[in-house]
Amino acid sequence: MAVITYRDALNQALREELRRDPAVFLMGEEVGVYQGAYKVSKGLLQEFGPQRIVDTPITEEGFAGVGVGAAMAGLRPVIEMMTWNFSLVAIDQIVNGAAKMLYMSGGQFNIPIVFRGPGGAAHQLAAQHSQSLEAWYANVPGLKVVAPSTPADAKGLLKSAIRDNDPVIFFEGETLYGSKGEVPDGDYTVPIGVSDVKRPGTDVTVVAWSKMVGVAQKAADMLAADGISVEIIDPRTLRPLDDGPILASVRKTNRCVVLEEGWPYAGVGAQIAYQVQHGAFGDLDAPVARVTGLDVPMPYAKNLELLVMPSAARLIAAIREVLYLD
Repeated sequence: MAVITYRDALNQALREELRRDPAVFLMGEEVGVYQGAYKVSKGLLQEFGPQRIVDTPITEEGFAGVGVGAAMAGLRPVIEMMTWNFSLVAIDQIVNGAAKMLYMSGGQFNIPIVFRGPGGAAHQLAAQHSQSLEAWYANVPGLKVVAPSTPADAKGLLKSAIRDNDPVIFFEGETLYGSKGEVPDGDYTVPIGVSDVKRPGTDVTVVAWSKMVGVAQKAADMLAADGISVEIIDPRTLRPLDDGPILASVRKTNRCVVLEEGWPYAGVGAQIAYQVQHGAFGDLDAPVARVTGLDVPMPYAKNLELLVMPSAARLIAAIREVLYLD
């Protein structure tokens, strides 16, 4: 297996699917000549040409709508949002178009479309460019929502998303693009809707996704020095949610902390906490805890941004609380 970046893993997935299926095309702002705002589409225009790597004006609602129409006509569009914050301009096309077309057409139109791009905070991009919107899209019937944390998952899940006959919302961690990891060779795919045990443990279950998996790993390393064993479950897909491995872990550890970058009110973590208490209530020795971003717009100042973001220290405090150590 090669060790490559998250960015290159996504590039491999796009390149392989563009070669495999002539119905696949990529469209968005700066995906072609500039090779992507984050260089995920590097080299694709040179190989596949401007009819399949399509640069657009700054018109998210327009090119999202073109993508929905193309999917209805039998193509497989991949629509890049330069950042998921900009998808709010296109939310009508995504939520009222892509998500509902199969239902409203009585099953006549599948919508095999992927909306992908970076989400969450990066480094001092402030309130309008630092939002984690997973909960918004996971709330919508008809959408599948994916948030990979590793290069292998990024490649495998993007290939599966492109081949899926339903619309997929694909969140890429904005600070993960340069992270490295092993990626299997060949036509490697990861099924949508399957959780993964990222770290085995016995004392507490931590559920985390996207870049929060790295925060969980850091906290787990620190707690291991104190003899506390943390199991980390990465759902990878937030809708549909595979809660089987989560519940199995909680039945073993008897404690659960959900870690998410997004806001606390009506977050994805609230849904996961409900499913844990509903499916493993008798196994819990403490209430399910949640560690989230703070319930405020993201500040620009670096020290305040660090206070708002979930941290290993905040996660450790929550773990110690459910273990009744403090």
